[in-house]
Amino acid sequence: MSANKTFNVLFLCTGNSARSILGEVLCEHLGEGRFNGFSAGSDPQGEVNPLALELLEELSISRDGLRSKSWDEFAAPGAPKMDFVFTVCDNAAGEVCPVWPGHPMTAHWGIADPASVAGDKTTRMQAFRTARAELEQRIRAFQNLPLESLDSPALREQLQRIGRGET
Repeated sequence: MSANKTFNVLFLCTGNSARSILGEVLCEHLGEGRFNGFSAGSDPQGEVNPLALELLEELSISRDGLRSKSWDEFAAPGAPKMDFVFTVCDNAAGEVCPVWPGHPMTAHWGIADPASVAGDKTTRMQAFRTARAELEQRIRAFQNLPLESLDSPALREQLQRIGRGET
C-alpha cells in the first residue's frame, strides 16, 4: 500500500441510523484526509437518529450529507472501492453481506446500540456518547496502524484485536 493512499472505510450496521453513521463521520473527521468514511445498513431506517445528529452538533462535526442508506449502494457497479469494511453491530456481523468490489479487509467491531437504550434524554444521550467514545478509540487505533507496512495476516489480526477492544 502506498504511503500516500487514501483509504475508503465502510461501517455497517443493520439500521444505518446511529453507530455506523458515527463511525463514518468519526473516521473521516479523525482521518486528516487519509481516510474516507462511509456507512450503510442491511435494513436502513431511512433517517439518521436525531440523537446522533445532536451529538455531532455538540462535537462541532459537520452533519452535511448524512443519510441512512442500504449496503447495496456499495456493492453496485460504480460504487467506491472499499479498502476496509467494519461491522459495528452483532446483527449485521451475522448477516450475509454483499460481495464488495475489490475484496476489502473486514472485521467486526461490535458496539452496543445507543438507539435501543430506554429512559430519559440524558440517559439516552449518555449511551450515544459512550458509543462515540468506543468508536473513536477503535478508529484512532486503526488509523495509527502502519497500514502500508503490515502484511495481510498481521493487519487482519490487528483489526480483530481492535474489534475486541484490545487497543
